[in-house]
Amino acid sequence: MVTYVDAATAPHRNTGAIRLYGPDGFAGMRKAGQLAARCLDELAALAKPGTTTDEINDFVYAFGIEHGALPATLNYRGYTKSTCTSINHVVCHGIPNEKPLRDGDIVNIDVTYILDGWHGDSSRMYLIGEVKRAAERLVEVTYESLLRGIAAVKPGRTTGDIGAAIQDYVEAERCSVVRDFCGHGVGLLFHDAPNILHYGRPGEGIELKPGMIFTIEPMVNLGRPHVKVLADGWTAVTRDRSLSAQFEHTVGVTETGCEIFTLSPAGLHKPPYRI
Repeated sequence: MVTYVDAATAPHRNTGAIRLYGPDGFAGMRKAGQLAARCLDELAALAKPGTTTDEINDFVYAFGIEHGALPATLNYRGYTKSTCTSINHVVCHGIPNEKPLRDGDIVNIDVTYILDGWHGDSSRMYLIGEVKRAAERLVEVTYESLLRGIAAVKPGRTTGDIGAAIQDYVEAERCSVVRDFCGHGVGLLFHDAPNILHYGRPGEGIELKPGMIFTIEPMVNLGRPHVKVLADGWTAVTRDRSLSAQFEHTVGVTETGCEIFTLSPAGLHKPPYRI
């Protein structure tokens, strides 16, 4: 049985109940989401051949501190970095290091800031130098799948409608949707109920109600959907070594549809980024 609770009076932990936020919550998420989006805008100039993912990590940390925010991933369940950088066949949770980005890479950079207690969570793909058409197309398909998932968000519809919109499009484009990871409730908590699957059937799952806030973050593989987590306990990669891509927005359900909190203020929604 699904329980919906007023976020203002709910315990500050994940109880499995779905929080419904009011105007104050939406205002807080707007600010946190826009800070994450601004950081991702700035990273468009840094994501180039020769830049190390450690340098990207350092920028994310410094940008947050400069604007009064903390990276949510830093020291989260033992994770020691301020962002995740997932390159080529890495599906998600890639750990920044001293290895430089190379011409032809594709990389997802995932940023979550805690600003005044609110979590703004978003990620984008970046094309490094000259990228092969197959990789570019995968990024295009993944971004379009995110938009189709967001378009399914309306009161009275279900989480299954979101998943079906993503899955139907991705599989028609001869790509696959990762099943092992999903979107999630977010707001005063980094990870909260409900889970947002990126596959499913229309009409199934949890009913969407005004005030719900969650991420939609499809991971799409050029090959098969299967993944494995490496020995570091974080890095997830495609089992068949095929390329993977991901985009993520944080959205809030409104009376008529949804609000996207993490839209790029500079219009840098998907690569190639003209800066």
